[in-house]
Amino acid sequence: MRLLAILLLASSACFGQKKLPRDYGIVIGTHKTGKNNAITDVRGVQVGHTTIIKGEDIRTGVTAILPYEGNIFMNKVPAAMYVANGFGKLTGYTQVEELGEIETPIILTNTLSVPTAADALIDYILSSGSNKNFVRSVNPVVGETNDGSLNDIQGRHVTKEDVIEAINKADSGIVEQGAVGAGTGTICFGYKGGIGTSSRVLPEEKGGYTIGVLVQTNFGGNLIIAGVPVGEELKNRKELNSGDGSCMIIVATDAPLTSRNLKRLAKRAIFGLARTGCHSSNGSGEYVIAFSTAQELRIPYYSPHNVFINTRELRNDKMTPLFETVNEATEEAIINSLFAAVTMTGKNGLKIESLPVEQVISIIDKAGKRTK
Repeated sequence: MRLLAILLLASSACFGQKKLPRDYGIVIGTHKTGKNNAITDVRGVQVGHTTIIKGEDIRTGVTAILPYEGNIFMNKVPAAMYVANGFGKLTGYTQVEELGEIETPIILTNTLSVPTAADALIDYILSSGSNKNFVRSVNPVVGETNDGSLNDIQGRHVTKEDVIEAINKADSGIVEQGAVGAGTGTICFGYKGGIGTSSRVLPEEKGGYTIGVLVQTNFGGNLIIAGVPVGEELKNRKELNSGDGSCMIIVATDAPLTSRNLKRLAKRAIFGLARTGCHSSNGSGEYVIAFSTAQELRIPYYSPHNVFINTRELRNDKMTPLFETVNEATEEAIINSLFAAVTMTGKNGLKIESLPVEQVISIIDKAGKRTK
């Protein structure tokens, strides 16, 4: 079993090397991507993973998203959350809804590890800088999807140390995708899902802002790629394709948005999810967490004077290009998670195949949707 774990872990380290849709000439949307086509194209944003693969039945992990490098508790970021279907365990929702700000890294993991992750975040905040001199309340933000088909979820194998490791490993630049971190044991459209990411950059005449999206895909439906209903032709495994599961969507932008317009932005991310064929069944939780990295809008924990917070927010009538780009980036991030993942065998010998990319390419070619 130890050899199996080593081989699987080595394989997971190579996931980021798999070709993504754009490598095959499948272009989703019309707007330009950022340098890495990742959420980290939003300046300051960092992502880290802890991937846990042990024995024959532990397939889980943690993904950490940091809005910027620094003390997030002492300088909070404007944020909002949107719930399309609430079958899930999103810790921290009510305070973000009330105050419109996030004060910890965002953690993604499996359903039964949410309390452990929240506890780890409290430890992290208390140990950061001089926070211990001030902290009497912390609002940890933790999202999840259920990886219990491939993973021994009842064993609760994620530890606080795993969460801190993901935070400490967080970095900017290329983001590893596929069955890594919180996406290690997830299933999407009956195939191996995982972590996916994408970004868009607006032209200068529309503000020049960057939108980045990261997803944890674990849901079903009828797969659509670039407008082509490939799921119908693939005849994928319907017994694993009921729609139950969940999708966590993290949206970052450098546009100066407060919580009001961030919630409007978060709502549009769901349109990108829908374009992939997700139908949001009864047992599926679809959540969006959106935040702005605009430095002028950060909210200090303490100010020596009674001052107004700078609210030079982008005008409502300038939001449409951001709505368009978050839609595209969400759709592409989801499809990237499928292309990046590899076949995995887990609990009770369950084997989940990766997306049959060559068949997908053939179907998309027939539809004339490839650019090369």
